Order: sequence, then structure tokens, then C-alpha cells
Amino acid sequence: MRAVIQRVSKASVYIQNQEFSSISKGLLILLGIEEADKDEDIEWLVAKILRLRIFADEQGVMNVSVADIHGEILVVSQFTLMASTKKGNRPSYIRAARPETAIPIYEKFIDSLKNAEPLYIVTGVFGADMQVSLINDGPVTVIIDTKNKE
Repeated sequence: MRAVIQRVSKASVYIQNQEFSSISKGLLILLGIEEADKDEDIEWLVAKILRLRIFADEQGVMNVSVADIHGEILVVSQFTLMASTKKGNRPSYIRAARPETAIPIYEKFIDSLKNAEPLYIVTGVFGADMQVSLINDGPVTVIIDTKNKE
């Protein structure tokens, strides 16, 4: 799994020019899923995201998590995060999981987030043509890959 995590002051998902979901202060998570992803990847990524200390404490130091501030989370599926640009100029999405594999993993990821912390968590629609609007706070953007645990 690969996640692009953005600290936002607000974010929204629009589908067919209608607002589908939105959050205020918290995290926008763009989530890419590959065929090889397992339950262990979900568990590790959920724990890492919820403990990620990227919000400012009283001294202005990035030292508190989304759980600590009771922030909100918007999760959007994005298969293009699994793109390979190794050959040529047209990205290959061969590593991206097919919907029959990705949808259950995506849903389990969301359920795991909801079960881990009592936060306001909303989503986009898997596979839909979405427009994502956000105000990146900082800006702060972190990329996490469960296959490359740095």
C-alpha cells in the first residue's frame, strides 16, 4: 500500500460537481493498493498514520498526531499512486490491484481506521471520477509505502 498523507485545514471530494464528503482540520489520505497487499499492511499503515506526529504542539513543533488533536480524516482511493514510470513516458499501472482485490482492502483499511480511533472519517467513492479540493496546511505532505518502511 502506498499513502500520500496531507495535513489539511480542510478538504472535500466532489463527484459530478456535487460535494460528496468533506473534512475540516485533519488528514487527507490518498491510498494506492497493490495486489500483494495483506492485512499486515493495513494494520501497519493504520497505526503509522494515526501516530504520525505532524501537527503542531503548544510550542509550534510538529509533535502531535491526528488522534491527539481529534482531527478528521478523508480517505480517497487512488490507483495511480502505484504507477511505474521506469520505462518510457506512459505510466504503467500493472502493480495496482484490480477492483475485486482492491475494494475489500480499501474497505478494511477504512474500518480499521474507524475501529482504532473515534475520529470523524469520511471517504470518496472507490473507482469514481472525483475532484479533490484541499487546503494543505503547512504545506505538510508525507508519503508512506508499506513495502518500503523507512
